[in-house]
Amino acid sequence: MSSLRSVLLPYWFSKEKWGAWGLLLLLIGLLVIQTILKVVFIVYGGELTSALAAQDAERFWQSVGIFLGILVVGIPFASFSGYVREKLGLFWRTWLTHRYLDQYLSGIRFYQLRLYNVLDNPDQRIEEDVRVLSQESLRFFAIFLESGLQLIGFAGVLWTISKPLMAVLLVYSAVGSMIALFGFGRPLIGINAEQLKREADFRFDLVRIRENTEAIALYRGEARELSQSWQQFRQVLENFTRLIRWQLGLNLFQNHYRYATFVIPGIILASRVLTGNLEIGDVTQAGVAFNLMLQALALVVLQLQQLTNLGASVQRLTQLEQACRENPRRMGAAQQSSREEPTKIQFRSGESLEISNLTLTTPDAGKMLIQDLSLTLPAGKSLLIVGPSGVGKSSLLRAIAGLWQTGSGMITRPDSAAFLPQRPYLPPGTLCQQLSYPDLERPIGDAQLNQLIDGLGLGHLLNISTPIMASVQTGPAPEPDPRISSKLSLGEKQRLAFARVYLKSVSCLILDEATSALDLDNEAKLYRSLKQSGITIISVGHRPSLRQYHDYQLTLLTNGRWEHVQLRQ
Repeated sequence: MSSLRSVLLPYWFSKEKWGAWGLLLLLIGLLVIQTILKVVFIVYGGELTSALAAQDAERFWQSVGIFLGILVVGIPFASFSGYVREKLGLFWRTWLTHRYLDQYLSGIRFYQLRLYNVLDNPDQRIEEDVRVLSQESLRFFAIFLESGLQLIGFAGVLWTISKPLMAVLLVYSAVGSMIALFGFGRPLIGINAEQLKREADFRFDLVRIRENTEAIALYRGEARELSQSWQQFRQVLENFTRLIRWQLGLNLFQNHYRYATFVIPGIILASRVLTGNLEIGDVTQAGVAFNLMLQALALVVLQLQQLTNLGASVQRLTQLEQACRENPRRMGAAQQSSREEPTKIQFRSGESLEISNLTLTTPDAGKMLIQDLSLTLPAGKSLLIVGPSGVGKSSLLRAIAGLWQTGSGMITRPDSAAFLPQRPYLPPGTLCQQLSYPDLERPIGDAQLNQLIDGLGLGHLLNISTPIMASVQTGPAPEPDPRISSKLSLGEKQRLAFARVYLKSVSCLILDEATSALDLDNEAKLYRSLKQSGITIISVGHRPSLRQYHDYQLTLLTNGRWEHVQLRQ
């Protein structure tokens, strides 16, 4: 329950609470007026029927005038209440989205959730589940409030016409709600939550194919991808088949429950009408009041499918809230009951890189990669890390960068360190935005931009007529081009990544095969430039040519063993 409150309540006590409560009170006021008008509307609708049955022309036309007046007055309130509800839902969704994005992208939380496999499809939860929560919960609030007001308004009408009909209504709605809640509600919440997960997994698989089209085409992997995607869809289909079977049972129950109400008032009131003790207009009023009160009392029955969808979204957002609030390492360990929570590497800031008694394991603590590693790299010096594939070279860089923390020991490193992976990340944006990433506000002059790009042999990029290559310094900002990764070669991307380094004040640079796609001349030019700048360099690479640019070499061997040698004074 506390987790549920942490999802539903924070917005209403945030800095935006006054505007939120103001709109909510306006919505409540509109619904109250709307309900009052509806009660009067139904009363005079019955009066209209009774006037026709009595063949009283004066009474009939008087009722028509009042009826039309209520109709004209009521329509704006009904329409405006829907607008206010949607507007409030939009504000709530904006606040929730900002909140969850801030939690998800805080520090390296998004990386840890994926690394320790704590949570599935956080993107879908932030987009779809937040939308469902903000829109549907307000819709249900309006429905429940309106139903409660209708219950109060029509109870007097129904009670004055027939007390037995009122008693039947209460028993009928209570029994139906219990059957719907316990017979269909709980299973449908779980099935809907599983459907959301499987749909997101299928969509993620299609996105993965889109982002790796060239590699799949070169491998001729179309048949394999088709088989895998179809298998993902079969899982969607399997759960959806289960869902519609439950929905069929629910629909059968709802329809029997709903349509029986058309005859119940007539059966109970028939004897009084036939004996002349009750006007036909009263029967009309009683029938409408009975159905509206039943809708109010039996909302669980009539809105169960929508309620289970909302319940599934609340459940998934509660999980996201918990995952963003708690330690992903602890949650990942809790999911593996056979293992204890892994120990944690300690980090501190310093002028140079120092590694003391480092034992590095995989994030699930299932495999030891490096054991009792100790070394010191003085400021301005360079270290080359080599070894067979799979011994943990890139894992050691991730640990130095602070991404991997499972293991023991101490790592001291400079605060102003930068990490360059083998495949640089190029987000949508202009060339200036690419070079200043992740700093959004860093200004880059055209002269500085041209000098930097020409110096790296990338001058031809300035002539490419795509929005991604335009300078933001002249004219309006062009639309970002998300396809930049498919337009540049890996070598061009790697040189752009080095350009980012030159624009920053970096004292330590960590390179994970960051020059693997460059020719030897460009590689030499970049390393000589880095050495002249006095930056501490830590490199992972397989090329023999890299040894000449480094002062020390760390060789990682199998079974956690290692060797550390000095290459030059």
